[in-house]
Amino acid sequence: MASLVLTTPGSTDTPVSLSGAARVAVMTQRTTLITGATQGMGRALALDLAPRGGTVLLHGRDRDRLEAVAAEARVIAPDTTIRTYLADLSDLNQVHAMADRIRAAEPHLDGLINNAVAGGGAEPLKRELSRQGHELRFAVNHLAPYALTRGLLPLLTASTPARVINVASIGQEAIDFGDVMLERGYEGLRAYCRSKVAMIMATFELAAELQGSGVTVNALHPAHLMDTNGVRTYGLTPVTSTDEGVRPTVRLLLDPELGTTTGRYFDQFRDVRAHEQVYDAEACERLMKLTHSLIG
Repeated sequence: MASLVLTTPGSTDTPVSLSGAARVAVMTQRTTLITGATQGMGRALALDLAPRGGTVLLHGRDRDRLEAVAAEARVIAPDTTIRTYLADLSDLNQVHAMADRIRAAEPHLDGLINNAVAGGGAEPLKRELSRQGHELRFAVNHLAPYALTRGLLPLLTASTPARVINVASIGQEAIDFGDVMLERGYEGLRAYCRSKVAMIMATFELAAELQGSGVTVNALHPAHLMDTNGVRTYGLTPVTSTDEGVRPTVRLLLDPELGTTTGRYFDQFRDVRAHEQVYDAEACERLMKLTHSLIG
């Protein structure tokens, strides 16, 4: 009997195979949305998931790059449905509007990979702001994925079992609640690391809220210094390929053994502890109160 292997070509990890009804469900019914799909790991995820069938929804902020990746995916997977959604995640109005469009257009959504990211930047000492005036990394890496996930919850819960995967990072630094938007001592990588702590906190809080709903929410560090524009722009030297990040991300999305796993942080394939602040109940409460006030 044919099986579906969850690893990518060249992987040395033990493959997970599905057969029978499970394989049919993954191949013909699964609908997955990938944010930041126009380059880096997002593009690699799109090209990995498209041949698996079903429907793949691609998000990007540049129309030409978005359509180019969609065209690539259609060439390698002509029987897979590929649709695109354009939005700039540094503008919460566009995030909310995209969630509205997806809910209106898509009958089903059982996978959401919040992959889009603002890295340390080419000018790390230059403090950048979102459309709403929030620190850019905090806005793109935390506020946007949380707002998008909340906006898509009606569709996700109607499509259960469903999985939300937040692409975080091993780079983590405690949030200073006296200066959340880093108006003092700004540095791009510091802002990035704090935004990823915020993302993981929100992952755990949402997972607890949705416990028993059939929607799981997990975060992961996919791989160390992948070969992406963000890594190179900041001036770092890549040490791994994007495929290294694709494998653990796809595992969280598709592995049947993780179907009920929620509220966890993974370093690639290992379930590990995140930054200590993530487990500080008072800090989590303060973050979520601020987050809800900012996303509206």
